[in-house]
Amino acid sequence: MTTATADLYDERGDELDSLALQLHDLGGRVAFDGPIRTVRCHRDNALVKSVLAAPGDGAVLVIDGGGSLASALVGDLIAASAVRNGWAGIIVHGAIRDRAALAELPLGVKALGSNPRKSAKDGLGEVDVPVTIAGVVFAPGRHVWADADGVLVER
Repeated sequence: MTTATADLYDERGDELDSLALQLHDLGGRVAFDGPIRTVRCHRDNALVKSVLAAPGDGAVLVIDGGGSLASALVGDLIAASAVRNGWAGIIVHGAIRDRAALAELPLGVKALGSNPRKSAKDGLGEVDVPVTIAGVVFAPGRHVWADADGVLVER
């Protein structure tokens, strides 16, 4: 990502939504962007694991975990798989785990927080559906930009 989100908003604000939700930068890359892919799941990361195990082609996976911090939806093994498969980043409306390991990976990771508790592996949820987080719609195929200032989404 070459343009800071603040500068991008100054240039294209009427074309963008800004996520007001405050997320932590937990990956080895703070600034990242790419086309949106989505997973909606609650305390079950089987779909997250399978999506990130497929070629990412520079995409950003937005995971709507309903804001739950009760268990982690992404850990070091899943994040390492995302790196191997060419994903630019992951935005989690929920928790991650293995913070120290994620901070070492060349991957953007933003999340509400962390919890060492692992999630279920039942495969419940939906893939590539529009998800709304804090009033902002993340639709598959649209573009998302993230850096230390926050997250912008193409309308």
